[in-house]
Amino acid sequence: MFKKLFGKKEEPVKNVKMLSPITGNAVSLDQVPDPVFSEKMMGDGIAIEPSEGVVVSPVDGEILQVFPTKHAVGIKAKNGAEILIHIGLETVSLKGEGFETHVKQGDTVSAGDKLVTFDLNVIGEKAKSTITPVIITNTDQAASLEKLAEGRVEAGKTPLLEVIFD
Repeated sequence: MFKKLFGKKEEPVKNVKMLSPITGNAVSLDQVPDPVFSEKMMGDGIAIEPSEGVVVSPVDGEILQVFPTKHAVGIKAKNGAEILIHIGLETVSLKGEGFETHVKQGDTVSAGDKLVTFDLNVIGEKAKSTITPVIITNTDQAASLEKLAEGRVEAGKTPLLEVIFD
């Protein structure tokens, strides 16, 4: 009897609704002035023109990677979706200037937790663009990916993408 009560196996999560990691304006990936993102070479997703320099976790999950140059973060959601948040374009050349990370590889995060803060002015002046692609890097394994927002989005509040894995 107790096994039935306490030995319940948790159903694997298949469906994850990602919240916007950044406050700003959500646009289609084809508007990103970089073919790696606009042609979905790394996976499908959406992009955000940031109006604030704060990145929060779009999901409950685990930090897979924080790039040494602090310009990008990889997160694994509970359903297996691997999310790359790439702040600005050609920002790797800034070598961390204008970025501050608040998490490290292996950290468990909840949706809305602060991941990275960045100086919009520094990136606006020194990088190709501030536009921030949000990519599901393992899109090829997803059963479906639906974009839920376009236009104004708020970090940690606006549903951005729904990703379903079988």
